[in-house]
Amino acid sequence: MTERRLTHFDDQGRPRMVDVTDKPETDRTAVAETFVTMRPETLAFIRERRIAKGDVLAVAQIAGMMAAKQTSQWIPLCHPLPLSGVALEIEESGEDRLRIRATVRTTARTGVEMEALVAVSAAALTVYDMCKSIDRAMTIGPTRLLAKTGGKSGSWFADGFEPKEARGKPGCGGESVC
Repeated sequence: MTERRLTHFDDQGRPRMVDVTDKPETDRTAVAETFVTMRPETLAFIRERRIAKGDVLAVAQIAGMMAAKQTSQWIPLCHPLPLSGVALEIEESGEDRLRIRATVRTTARTGVEMEALVAVSAAALTVYDMCKSIDRAMTIGPTRLLAKTGGKSGSWFADGFEPKEARGKPGCGGESVC
């Protein structure tokens, strides 16, 4: 068995940004999701666009896209990446919950898992911010990576996650799993 080690630490245990200079550029995709649980009345207000601050879902989508582009400023050891696509889906998941899913794509030397996770996190925080005046008990999570493709390690899918291509639905093109 190959010994695995944390790549963001040098031999002395100090933090470092991983040098990706010698890695080839490949098409990479990551999918992440999170949930925002709230009172059913709060979800009804969102659905009916009765939140005083505006269209919660539209603003949350934009916030998620903007955050994905700024991931290296949120997470200290992340590389700034040229993103080729960020898509956010926000949908009801039962009577008291929103599911937020982000798909992020690039062609680069490192993956976009953190960009997808930051996108769903920022979108969820935006939902909370816009609705906190009527429901401070909202909860966020669980937040998790569902899939990643590309790079040296290839593809990975979370247990229970089935890419759209496997369900016979069109994706975003290429190696996409969105």
